[in-house]
Amino acid sequence: MNQLPRISVGLVVWRADEVMLIRRANPPYQGCWSIPGGKVEFGETLHEAALRELKEETGIHAEIEGLIDIFESITEHGHYVMADFSARWISGEPQAGDDALEAAFFDIEEACRLVAWDDTRTALQQSAARRVG
Repeated sequence: MNQLPRISVGLVVWRADEVMLIRRANPPYQGCWSIPGGKVEFGETLHEAALRELKEETGIHAEIEGLIDIFESITEHGHYVMADFSARWISGEPQAGDDALEAAFFDIEEACRLVAWDDTRTALQQSAARRVG
């Protein structure tokens, strides 16, 4: 495999004490729960890409509050550099769209149980810790 790393973004969106998750409609990890996000398109800022992906996958609007962390995934699916952000829900009710089979808000404990990847769980936990501290 001779590919350059792809840049992607994810959002941990808070509505009161709940976070938004989507169930992935497409590979890789089809059917698994994750935070909304996806690949950054040429010419987009990270924030623009994150908010676009959120709107496409869930129909909701949010405001980005800050960077959680940068994660990397190097697998048979490719090399991804993922910038995950915390965001605050502004409006809209979750409606699965684009790359999502389902979209819903969950309490943080349930969200951490549902997500498929350790890095996503870490992003959820780091975002929650910053809200308390």
